[in-house]
Order: sequence, then C-alpha cells, then structure tokens
Amino acid sequence: MCQYEIVYKNIKEEPIYEEIVKNVFDKCFEEENIQASKLYITVTFTDPEHIQEINKTYRNIDKATDVLSFPMFEREELEKKIKDKDFPYEDILGDIIISISKVKEQAKEYGHSFERELSYMLVHGFYHLMGYDHIEEEDKKEMRTKEEKILKMLNVSR
Repeated sequence: MCQYEIVYKNIKEEPIYEEIVKNVFDKCFEEENIQASKLYITVTFTDPEHIQEINKTYRNIDKATDVLSFPMFEREELEKKIKDKDFPYEDILGDIIISISKVKEQAKEYGHSFERELSYMLVHGFYHLMGYDHIEEEDKKEMRTKEEKILKMLNVSR
C-alpha cells in the first residue's frame, strides 16, 4: 500500500489534489511492485515563490520551477532493496514539491486538463525518487516511457 503525506504551503487545500495523488501513487507503486515496501512520500503543494526559495536554497538555482524532487536513495540502492524486499520499517522514498500555479499554467499552455498535468508532475517526481533522470538522452527515453505508461493506465495520457 502506498503511503504519503500531503502538505499545503501558501495555497488552499483542495480535495481533488488529494484524489489525484492517491490515484497516481497507487498506480506507480503497483507498477513498480512496491506496494508492501513501507516507502513513504511527502508531497508539498505550494506557490511559485516558495518553490523558487527551495530551488535556490537546495539547488542554487534562483528561479521558480514546476516540480522538485528530493530522493532519499540512489537508484542502485533502491533497486537492491526492492529486489531483496528489504523494508523492515518505514523508509522515506523522498519529497516532491509542486507549484500548483505552474501546473495550471502548463495545462493551459499544453492544451490538456489540470488533472493530466498534475498527474504528470506526480509521476515525473515519483520516478525521480526512484532514481531516474533525464539528463542523458537514453535515460530520458527510459523515464518518459515509464511516465507515459502510468499516465495511460490512469487514462490521462495526451
């Protein structure tokens, strides 16, 4: 079972956000076969000013972004834990921070629903927590394939 906490920083709580988080993480945990892992994710929904502050503090990049992910494990370490079913206690998988106004802006810009854009941000953040990245083209393809598969399973693909 997927475990997560939702934090609201400088924005109003919205039940629809929580419903989307549950649907996305349930599907991600199922797809990666980690339902019984006791892995825990914290999701913070915030505004551009707060995400910019975090980006500057932790990444030395002084600009707002749409999503930030802070994983607790290296990919190889996590893959070994999953393979060995080595989760004797609750482990923090990591933190995902999302700028809700950026999600709204990008949904409009890309011509799709808010639900689709927020789902994408959550899936994208999840796979960063799982150790994937998109710096190298080959890695980007692997990550995008996983993201699109989850979105398709959720019926929110493009």
